[in-house]
Amino acid sequence: MAQTAPPAARRDQAPEARQGERRQKAAALRRRALTAPPVWRELLMVVLFYTGYTLTRIVLVQDGTETAFANADEILRVERGLGMDIELYLNQTLLSVPWLARTANVFYATMHFIVTLGVVVWLYRYRPHHYRWLRTSIMMATGVALIGFWLYPLAPPRFLHSEGFVDPVTALHSLGLYASDASGTLTNQYAAMPSMHAGWALWCGAIVFKLAAQKWVKAVAALYPATTVVVILSTANHYVLDAVAGIALVSGAIWVSWVLYIRCPRPLIVARARISADLARRRGGTSGSGTGSAGSRCPTRS
Repeated sequence: MAQTAPPAARRDQAPEARQGERRQKAAALRRRALTAPPVWRELLMVVLFYTGYTLTRIVLVQDGTETAFANADEILRVERGLGMDIELYLNQTLLSVPWLARTANVFYATMHFIVTLGVVVWLYRYRPHHYRWLRTSIMMATGVALIGFWLYPLAPPRFLHSEGFVDPVTALHSLGLYASDASGTLTNQYAAMPSMHAGWALWCGAIVFKLAAQKWVKAVAALYPATTVVVILSTANHYVLDAVAGIALVSGAIWVSWVLYIRCPRPLIVARARISADLARRRGGTSGSGTGSAGSRCPTRS
C-alpha cells in the first residue's frame, strides 16, 4: 500500500511554502530597489515632466498682476517685521561690482538646470541604489510647488522699482534668464513662491555631499546651495521667504520619499497587501498567491 503524508504534515508545509515565496518576492523587490530603471524610460519621464512643469507655470499666469504685487508688499512687510529683509542690501552690493553681477546673472540662468540635470545623471550612473527614491523626491517637491505658484502669485523684487530694487540683467544689458522679451513671455515670472532655485540647489547639494567620496566634491556641494541663495536674493529674483519655503518643501519631500521607499510604515504595507489580494482574486488568483507580507519592506515605486 502506498504511503501518504499525514494531513497535518501537508497543512504544515503549505504555510512554509507561502512564506518562502513571500521572501523570494521581497528579495526581488529589494534587488529592484538597488537598480535604476531603463534609461529610455527615465529620459522620457524627465522630458514629459519638465515640459508639463513649464507649460503649467505658463498656464498659471493669471490675468492681471495686482494680486502678485499685493503679495509682494505682504512678503516685504513680514520680512521687515522679522528683521530679515536683506534683499535690497544684497542687490545694491551686487550692482556695485558689475563683473560679479554679470556672473551672477549667468549663474542664475544656467546652473539651476545644468547642475540639477548633472546630479540626476550622476545618481543614475554611479549611485543607482539611491536613484529611484531621490528622483521621486524632487518630482514630488516640484509638483507641490506648482500649487504654490497658483495659489500665491508673487512679483519678484526686481519688479519693485519703487522699493529701490534694480534688475541687474536689464541694468547691465547682461545675459540672463529673462534677458529677452521672448524668454519673459514664455514663462511665468510671478512664480516666485516657493523658490525652486533654492529647493533644487538644496536637493543637489545634500545628495552630493552625502554620497560623494571626494572631500573637495563634498565641499563644493555644501557651498552650492548657499551660493544659489545669495545669487537669487542679490539678483532680485526672490525674497528670503521664497528661499525658506523652497528649502522646506524639498526637505519635506526628501523625507516623505525616504519613508515611502525605504521605511514604509506598517499601515501602508497592510493596505497594499489587501489591495494586491483583491486584485489577485479579481484576476482569478488564490489567497495564497504570496502577494506580500505585512512584515516585508515596502516595495519600491517605479
